[in-house]
Order: sequence, then C-alpha cells, then structure tokens
Amino acid sequence: MKLTAIAIDDEPPALSIIEEFASRREDIDLQKTFTKPTEAIRHLRKFPVDLVFLDIKMPSISGLELFKDIPENTQVIFTTAHSEYAVEGFNLKAADYLLKPISFERFEQAIDKVIQMAQLLRSSEEKGANHLLVRADYSLIKIGFSEIAYVEGLDDYVKIHLDTGKMVVARMTMKKMQERLPATGFVRVHRSFIVPFSRIESVRNKTIFMKAAQVPLGASYEADFYKVYTGE
Repeated sequence: MKLTAIAIDDEPPALSIIEEFASRREDIDLQKTFTKPTEAIRHLRKFPVDLVFLDIKMPSISGLELFKDIPENTQVIFTTAHSEYAVEGFNLKAADYLLKPISFERFEQAIDKVIQMAQLLRSSEEKGANHLLVRADYSLIKIGFSEIAYVEGLDDYVKIHLDTGKMVVARMTMKKMQERLPATGFVRVHRSFIVPFSRIESVRNKTIFMKAAQVPLGASYEADFYKVYTGE
C-alpha cells in the first residue's frame, strides 16, 4: 500500500527533514510541501491525499485550527517542537504526534501506524463485515454493530454510545457514519442521531424511547422512519 501525502510547516528546514525521511520509504509519495497553510488547504480541496504532516505552531494559523479544514478521511500526523500540544492532538483524533527534532525511527513508527490503520479501515468496509473500525485516541477501535446503543452527531465528530455505557468519539460526519452502518439495522432519525432498529422500544410524541436514551424524531426524517419502522 502506498500513501499519498503533503506536509505543512512554516519552517523550510522542518519540511526538508520530512522530505528526506519520506524519500527513504517506498510506501510514501510526498507530493508537495507548503509553508503557507491556506495554499495547502486549497491544494487539498483539488487534490486529496491519504496523509498530511501538519505543524501545530505556525504564525498565521494554528495547526489545531487548520485540522478542522482537512477532510475527515485524510489521516494527520502532527509535528511540533512543543510537547504540551500532545494532549490537544490526542483530543482531535490525529493518527500520531511527532515531537521535533524527529528521528527517522520515530517517523517510521508513525508511518507504519498510518498504513496499518488504512489497511484495517479498508478491510472493515468490505461487504459482510459485522463491525466497523474507527480512529480514536491515536489508535483503531473495533466496534461490533451489535454493541452500538445509538450514535450522536456533534459538528464534525460522532459520539458512538455503546451498550456498556462507554462512548467512543471519532472524527466523522453523520453522513459518513450512516454510510458505514448497515441500512437494514440502523436508521437516522434526526440530524444528530442514528439508532439501531432493534433497540427501539416505543415511539411517542416524536420521541424515540430506548433503554439507553430518549432521542427526538426529526420532522424531515419522520416519514422515511415510519415507512421502514412499520413496514408500510
């Protein structure tokens, strides 16, 4: 598997190191480097890639802010000289975090992790899978469809509520999440909620009652929901 990539950093020497390291790996195609974040985002919209190396502390815009404009299926490795940003990168669900000065050994570890994630995500989306894999907490988490109590959307993130009471937060839109769940088992009932059919106990006054929660039935989803739910 070969990854396409770009790198964004306001310091040219830092970009040179990433270029040199990437050139040692046959599984990375570092297509372009950018010192200006706005140019990088414009490029990404026209030419999507698998991976972005992203510096956190830049004068024009923080890499943490820029992260929000990077497509959700693009993996991100943060690079920075400031270790205090590690927790923030962790919270944003980046693939990894490289502390400058970056060693080639640590660079390889990050790339190996990204490739492993990409391969596992690809295999999890194959037909017949009974689970999904999501990127969260610098790792891939396997979630069986039967474990999901309901899904809640929040901006560009989803909260996957599990029947254990735990919750997994992943960087993904509700539309993408809906595409990854089997249509025969899950239904979107509101712009912010997807629920499993099997967990619905009753529906009253535009409210869906489940053991785990009560969620609203949105007006724009109501007709389609009842059509499938009642089989009429």
